Amino acid sequence: MAIIGTGIAGLSAAQALRKAGQAVHLFDKARGVGGRMSSKRSDVGSIDLGAQYFTARDRRFVAQVQQWQAEGCVQPWSPSLYNAKQGRLSPSPDEQVRWVGAPRMSAIAKAMALDLPAVFSCRIAEVFKGEEFWELLDAEGTSHGPFSHVVLAVPAPQATALLASAPKLATQVAGVKMDPTWSVALSFDTPLDTPMQGCFVQDSPLDWLARSGSKPGRDDSPDTWVLHATSAWSKQHIDLSREAVIEQLHGAFAELVSCPMPAPSFSLAHRWLYARPAQPHEWGALADPDLGLYVCGDWCLSGRVEGAWLSGQEAARRLLEHLQ
Repeated sequence: MAIIGTGIAGLSAAQALRKAGQAVHLFDKARGVGGRMSSKRSDVGSIDLGAQYFTARDRRFVAQVQQWQAEGCVQPWSPSLYNAKQGRLSPSPDEQVRWVGAPRMSAIAKAMALDLPAVFSCRIAEVFKGEEFWELLDAEGTSHGPFSHVVLAVPAPQATALLASAPKLATQVAGVKMDPTWSVALSFDTPLDTPMQGCFVQDSPLDWLARSGSKPGRDDSPDTWVLHATSAWSKQHIDLSREAVIEQLHGAFAELVSCPMPAPSFSLAHRWLYARPAQPHEWGALADPDLGLYVCGDWCLSGRVEGAWLSGQEAARRLLEHLQ
């Protein structure tokens, strides 16, 4: 069985199928696992540019998180949280438990991917069925296969392009709109004089900001912050240069924080084209069992990390159910 995508959804499906005794082979266009749960190595250490934290509500995911905690790859994060509205900062009364990968967000995906056969830096360009089995064609023209089943665990626009063999599924997935997010990391040699460690922002180009060093297992020197722009601002400035994005979001950050802000000693911008679904869906996963084609991802549910994991589990459950 082939699984395209090694974010949380793909790895969740792979683990469930492997546990049921199925052989799985994973493919990803990136150099490593994690998708938006991956961490970026930089001159100031590893930075979580994608998912900042996650919560657990569904009992199945709660049990999984407890297992990850026992394995040492997640820890709770209790930041000093604030809300920013109309330029005013106020402490956030929000007390839900937040989890982060330790010592970096990518630790979870790496633990999940252990012992799973995977091919990286391999962009699958076409998925087609021969007389009996599926074949995958990568961007270099190399064929991979044969496979009895294929699970697509990629953002909806990327999945649509691979669903030529399943027009009904393709039409359904094509209707899913995903919003982008510009993410910026800024490091300061002198720590900013603010108690804030995380902030939900309104009335600004910014949507969220976090002090990386406040997360367990992270180095707090230099003082590194991650800023996420709103979907609306990101869409409006989707083709802006990274330098201009850094400048504008640094400016919005400076307006927000009521302390002197020097020029950063390090800065980095990353554009997530498919950061989150524009609207939530309740599909769990999508499938054409007769073809042996399954689709999963956070966009099939809540758009959250929990949704990605649950969607992968659901895709595996439907696939295994059809095998019986």
